Amino acid sequence: MALYTDPATGIRYDTSNPDHSGWLTKQSAWLRDWRRRHFILKQSKLFFSKHEGSPPHGMIDLARCMTVKSAEFKARRRHALEVSTQDTTYLMCADTEKEKDDWIGAIGRAIVRCSATFTNDDGMDGAVGGGRRGIEEGSGWGCGDDGKDDTGCAGVNGGD
Repeated sequence: MALYTDPATGIRYDTSNPDHSGWLTKQSAWLRDWRRRHFILKQSKLFFSKHEGSPPHGMIDLARCMTVKSAEFKARRRHALEVSTQDTTYLMCADTEKEKDDWIGAIGRAIVRCSATFTNDDGMDGAVGGGRRGIEEGSGWGCGDDGKDDTGCAGVNGGD
């Protein structure tokens, strides 16, 4: 069982039995170079490590995620996707178009699960159509960033 300890909170997360896992190439935060990482999606967390089976060294909290969408134009790479929080945009590339679509779908479902349980200060449920976070339908794998057909994408927008 691989555990991840959040350095900011000290909370330990079990990454066994993931909802989705596989290899993506991620742009590093500091040097902006591209590094192949093994990703594990479990509930509302996206963990990444240098090697499959090794303890993750990073985590993206999808509860803070605002969008997941195709990002080939932005990343200037094939099969690219982005995961954006209010503070950070993470760029990643899959090996194939199908893997990219699978990751966008899996991450999108995790975001929807988070937003469905999210409650705002005003007491409104954050599920579809309510509160500050809502589901963005009809923006396909491109979600409008590359001029291609956008049918079928689900992302979460900042709304309100």
